[in-house]
Amino acid sequence: MQLKLANQILSHARSSGWQDGHHLTEDSLQPMLGASRTPIRAAMAYLASAGVLERRPNKGFFLKDLSVRKEPSEGEAPAGEDESATYLAIAMDRLNHRLPDVVSENELIRRYDLSRARLRHILARMASEGWVERRQGRGWEFQPLIDTLDAYRENYRFRQMMEPTAMRSPEFAPDMVRLRSLRDQQTFVFEEGYERLGQIELFEINSSFHEGIAAMSGNRFFVQTLARLNQLRRLMEYGRPLDRERARRVCLEHLGIIELLMAGDKVGAADRMQLHLTDAALEKAPMMSGLQSS
Repeated sequence: MQLKLANQILSHARSSGWQDGHHLTEDSLQPMLGASRTPIRAAMAYLASAGVLERRPNKGFFLKDLSVRKEPSEGEAPAGEDESATYLAIAMDRLNHRLPDVVSENELIRRYDLSRARLRHILARMASEGWVERRQGRGWEFQPLIDTLDAYRENYRFRQMMEPTAMRSPEFAPDMVRLRSLRDQQTFVFEEGYERLGQIELFEINSSFHEGIAAMSGNRFFVQTLARLNQLRRLMEYGRPLDRERARRVCLEHLGIIELLMAGDKVGAADRMQLHLTDAALEKAPMMSGLQSS
């Protein structure tokens, strides 16, 4: 869990455009990580030992150097550019049916030229995202995903009903702290991040926005359902062409929704979310036209 949280902190720091000297606190990271103080503190201590963060006495942790790469020891393998490339290669091979439903670690080690420690770190990441599970015997089993055009369209139809409904519910309460954090992240991507962030990071930022808004509904089922849908469509999103200008337009739409919520206009924000999801479905479906219908 410590490694998973450390990688999430690194990804969030890169996608939010944090500069050296940025102050990281447990309170500010809790809403984003969904974890308690103790494991977050352990993850920050780990990043400090790796040279990414600096621990200042009586002041806490500060960003030191995001470019630092720690060499993996026998039992661990922090994420880096090579690991992300391998992760994406496995994702694409699975999406294109080049990998069977069940695979062994030895098969993956040979196919992708990996150490066992690094492979297990990648598999742990995939398992935490819900698209592979360790079998009780030996090997790993890929889980069912949204991998047809019909399923992809159905996913968007359901979200068009669910997300605006969550925002219109009486229990929906805008969280200003979370909204400011989402606004800062979306602003960074709109201004410069869209030019250099990868497909995976942009997907995570998009998912964080929608899940963050859903969390304000106060309804655990809205949040859990949306998180699961995001897990199921993950590989489909990785497989479509990366349109950086479109990523920038999406951020602008997200910022418009945030602005309405911060102004107290829940109905207007819900209407804008409905339009946003409808436009996304119409625009993205043709990009998936190479996929089979169910």
